[in-house]
Amino acid sequence: MIPYAAMLDVPRHVVEYLARLLTGHRRRIGPPKSSRVLGPFRQAMLVLRWFREAGCVHCLARDAGIPQATGYRYLHEGIDVLASQAPDLHEVLRRCHAEGMTHVVLDGTLVACDRVAGTTEKGNDLWYSGKAKHFAGNVQFIAAPDGTPLWVSDVEPGSVHDLTAARIHALPALYPAARDSLPTLADAGYTGAGIGIHTPFRPHPDISSPLAADNRTHNRLLRGIRALGERAAAELKQRWRALQHVTISPSRIGAIAKAALVLNTSWK
Repeated sequence: MIPYAAMLDVPRHVVEYLARLLTGHRRRIGPPKSSRVLGPFRQAMLVLRWFREAGCVHCLARDAGIPQATGYRYLHEGIDVLASQAPDLHEVLRRCHAEGMTHVVLDGTLVACDRVAGTTEKGNDLWYSGKAKHFAGNVQFIAAPDGTPLWVSDVEPGSVHDLTAARIHALPALYPAARDSLPTLADAGYTGAGIGIHTPFRPHPDISSPLAADNRTHNRLLRGIRALGERAAAELKQRWRALQHVTISPSRIGAIAKAALVLNTSWK
């Protein structure tokens, strides 16, 4: 083994923010200081390296001088501490309304993962996404008009449709917000979501003629306004590369996405 120096491309205040959260968590659970191999700052470095580099946990543990099992425990602890800081959707929508936002953008993203056991009633793999043709978890998110990520949902298996996932996690809060003059823009995958959720018009399957001119104009305007908001998922995945492919349990994807959202907010 030949050691070498490396730089973590994360602002120091983000590392210090996570270290403070970990310090508070350790005080709450109350283990003796001598029982911890790494201090809060070094644990924060391990967690952030995993988020930024999507590296193997045993390599991170080796670099930190700790056993692999301890590395996994420290990683999951960091994910949970961050995810607990993620805002509630009702809180996010109230803030959007107070700041005078004209709308929010609803979209879903598939986070690739390793295969796990689990089947649907029809015998298909629960986590296999027919849309993406690989195993994944479905996460819904809300973005500001300028594309800033504001909220992410818990994970649903990749076989779950966006509209179904939104009905579970997002729509119950978005309907009251729409009544308070904060509509939601979404793509055609959310057609039929309900009043206040604006989606493109689609041609009737039994009619070959094109859409009317006013409907085409509506679609063009909606697509243009929604485009900025739809970069939110890409921002999270590109900055926090652990979201590009999750190798730990897919059931953790929701917590990982929420933790990435909190880190993304603290970055600015």
